[in-house]
Amino acid sequence: MLQIPPLSLYIHIPWCEKMCPYCDFNSYSIQEDIPQHEYVKHLLSDLENDVKFINQRQVKTIFIGGGTPSLFSAESIQALIGGIRQRVNLDPQAEITIEANPGTIEEDRFYGYKKAGINRISIGVQSFDSNKLIILGRIHGPEAVKQTVSLTANLNLYNFNLDLMHGLPLQTCAESLSDLNQAIQLAPKHLSWYQLTIEPHTQYGTRPPILPDDDILWKIYSEGHQLITESGYQQYETSTYAKPGYQCQHNLNYWRFGDYLGIGCGAHGKVSFLDGRILRTIKTKHPRGYMSCNYLQKLYDVNMQDRPFEYFMNRFRLLETMPRYEFSQYTGLPESVIRTSLDAALAKGYITQTKHEWQITEQGKLFLNLLLEFFLVKKNN
Repeated sequence: MLQIPPLSLYIHIPWCEKMCPYCDFNSYSIQEDIPQHEYVKHLLSDLENDVKFINQRQVKTIFIGGGTPSLFSAESIQALIGGIRQRVNLDPQAEITIEANPGTIEEDRFYGYKKAGINRISIGVQSFDSNKLIILGRIHGPEAVKQTVSLTANLNLYNFNLDLMHGLPLQTCAESLSDLNQAIQLAPKHLSWYQLTIEPHTQYGTRPPILPDDDILWKIYSEGHQLITESGYQQYETSTYAKPGYQCQHNLNYWRFGDYLGIGCGAHGKVSFLDGRILRTIKTKHPRGYMSCNYLQKLYDVNMQDRPFEYFMNRFRLLETMPRYEFSQYTGLPESVIRTSLDAALAKGYITQTKHEWQITEQGKLFLNLLLEFFLVKKNN
């Protein structure tokens, strides 16, 4: 029988002051004033439609992402969080995160976010190099980052994260390590450090910049990883580090194949049911369509054949051991259906196995796509 995993809530706010050339998230440049009040009303109506999927299950985490959610006023975020509390059973100790860009920061707004219940802020830094920030299309400079971190620290929140990128156009190893050093000096409890990738439907996809070669990328990663870990952070996911006890609980729930409602433009959701169903939802991408009350773009059940790949696509991102019983618990499938795939992964040295657990290896991390292919169902044309 399928067991019901923990439940989270993701909220998407799609507007940005400016589109970054590397970004492939569902976001839109501001053409006029953002209809904040109207959008919050639609978010709460969208949530009301989805509440029927979860009954009285407790929501453990909330993540407000984008786009640039910090463009929204304190009053709008307070109305949003207040409306959520009226509609779902929210854990009193829930982790509630909002993403923020340093170029959109106002002191009163941040204090209002805290009053609304926000207890974790994720700050999109990307780099401390002024020239690199310009190349990346960011609207802030290095000083704005430091001011934002100082303001966040003064709020005495439970946690805050810095987002940092590496492998930037023409970036040297020394430049990347300088970014990391400056981030570490600001003492975040959580650090996301990920490599720039060129996505097809972006400005960079159309006109790719010159990126560091593979040797430089490996040097950046290996020396950067050493610097981060020597500074007291523990890597717990492919591109994510945290001080002990400060992992992002919302993202952990994603990667452990937990459930989540997704509301807002283009948001995705996943909900499990005791009868064995796993339901996925996709919301309308464009604000115009979404705010015409056409919230739902697609709704479908995850079939049994696709569940192993979906499970491991998430689970293998984490470096922690995987309890073997959770595969059957959260997919509703016996381990026997993946035995051949597991044996192939073991033979390649991509994972290890004990009586109760699986563990991805260093080899598995390096060849993650090849590892996942073992669990991908080959479909006939």
